[in-house]
Amino acid sequence: MKTIKDMPEHARPREKLREKGPKALTDEELVTAILGMGTTGVDVRTMAKQVVSLIREHKEGLSLDHLLEVPGMGLAKAAQILSAFELARRHLFKDIVKIICARDILPPVSDIAGKQQEHFVCISLNGANEVIEKRVVTIGLLNKSPVHPREVFADVIADRAAAVFFVHNHPSGELQPSEFDLNIHRQLTEAGKILGIQVLDHVIVTRKGYYSFREAGLLVQPT
Repeated sequence: MKTIKDMPEHARPREKLREKGPKALTDEELVTAILGMGTTGVDVRTMAKQVVSLIREHKEGLSLDHLLEVPGMGLAKAAQILSAFELARRHLFKDIVKIICARDILPPVSDIAGKQQEHFVCISLNGANEVIEKRVVTIGLLNKSPVHPREVFADVIADRAAAVFFVHNHPSGELQPSEFDLNIHRQLTEAGKILGIQVLDHVIVTRKGYYSFREAGLLVQPT
């Protein structure tokens, strides 16, 4: 694994945080930013990876003893991590919605499944796939909703999002994507690539169920 010094300056966690904000960082990058540097023989990113594994395993039960088991981790660095977590817990804690796959998206968009007009929804996510914001971008006709990348990505950029999920309903109840849907998806994926914002999936919802572009192998990779 490359060390922090081997990385281009703009890709280093603290520099990335300065340019794009903390929401753009992955879990490992956030821990790396907290730790700052590693110790003799142990790179900081190696330490961060193990710390993230401990966080995911123990969650709110993460303790000082757990952290001190990480090679290279001393009291000072372990205290930095636990202190940051405790401060956030006291002042910033709220219910967090994390979206990994299409099924995770269904509860937040259940309100549009039975609508009589097509609604196009954009859900912006941070580097940990946690929901930043859910927005109805456009409301269209019975069978299509006019969508332009400019309107879709304007607020996503303001959110400093790392990724997006797109969702729209089909009032007809038909789950298969139309040619119009496929064309819009290609345009949005291309725009996301240019902006550096990953399109994680595009989901069609109806009262009957859902259709995932990713699960169907139709998640378009930009050329």
